Amino acid sequence: MQNWNLYSRGDKLFVRINAVLIGLFALSTLYPFIYIAAVSFSSAFAARAGKVVLAPIDITLGAYAHVLSEPQFWNSYGNTFIYTIGGTLTSLLIIVPGAYALSRPQLIGRRFWNLMIAFTMWFHAGMIPFWLNMRDLGLLDSMLGIIIAFACNAFNIILLRNFFESIPQSFEEAARMDGANEFQVLWKVFVPLSKPAIATITLFCVVARWNGFFWAMILLTDEGKVPLQVYLRQTIADLSDDEEFSSTLIDAAYSVETVTAAIIVCSIIPVLCFYPFIQKYFNKGIMLGGVKE
Repeated sequence: MQNWNLYSRGDKLFVRINAVLIGLFALSTLYPFIYIAAVSFSSAFAARAGKVVLAPIDITLGAYAHVLSEPQFWNSYGNTFIYTIGGTLTSLLIIVPGAYALSRPQLIGRRFWNLMIAFTMWFHAGMIPFWLNMRDLGLLDSMLGIIIAFACNAFNIILLRNFFESIPQSFEEAARMDGANEFQVLWKVFVPLSKPAIATITLFCVVARWNGFFWAMILLTDEGKVPLQVYLRQTIADLSDDEEFSSTLIDAAYSVETVTAAIIVCSIIPVLCFYPFIQKYFNKGIMLGGVKE
C-alpha cells in the first residue's frame, strides 16, 4: 500500500469522496434489512403507525412467538430447503456436463447447440404453454415438478462454458495422455479447476430457488407442499382479511407488518449464513467466466 503522504491533494480528495459515496451506498443497501429487523421486534401499534425507522419501538417478541408457533411455518420452511437443495443439485448435474460438452471444440454442431442454448434466453413459449406442459407431464401440485422444471438455466450454462474454455488445453492433453476418458477429464480435471465458477453458479441457483415464489404459487395447490415465500403471501392475506384481528389491533401483540417482518427475517437467515462461505469465489468466478485470452 502506498504512503498516504505521497498522494496529491486532488487524489486525497478523490479518495475521501469515494469513501463517503461507498459508505452511503452501503448504508442504503443495509437499511432495508435494518428496517425489517426493527419492525419485527416492534409493537403492533408502533409498526402500524409508521414510528419505526432504525430501532425497534416498544420491543416485543409477539410476532416471532406467533410465527414460530405455526406448524405451517415449519412445514413450508422444510419445503423450501427441499426445493433449494434438491433443485440446486439437479441444476448442477445438468449445467456442469452441459457446459463441458458445449465448450469442447470436437462437439459436432457445437455452434448450433450454443445458439439454441442462447436462444432460450431471449424467447420462450410463454406462461400458458409452460403450465399446459407441466399439466400434461403430471407435474402439477408436485414437489418433483418444482425441482426439475427450473433445473436448467441458459445463463449459468454459458457462464460455466466460458470458464471451461479459459482453462489451458494442456491440462486436458496431459489427462488424455494418462488414458483419461471424457468423464474423467471432466470430473478430475475441469471440475477441480473450476471451483470459483461452480461456486458462483451454486450461489445463483440457491438464491433463485430460495426466493422462488411465482411458479410455486401457480403450480402448487396443496398447502403442505408450498415453500416459505408462498406461505408469507398467504399469511399476509389471511391477517389482512381477518376482521376480528383488525378490530383488536391496538391490543394485539403483533400485526400484519410485524408478522411479515418476522417471517422475512427468519427466511433470510439461512442465506446470510451460506453466503460468506461462497462469496470469496464470486468475483473470481464471474471475471474468469467472462474473459478469454
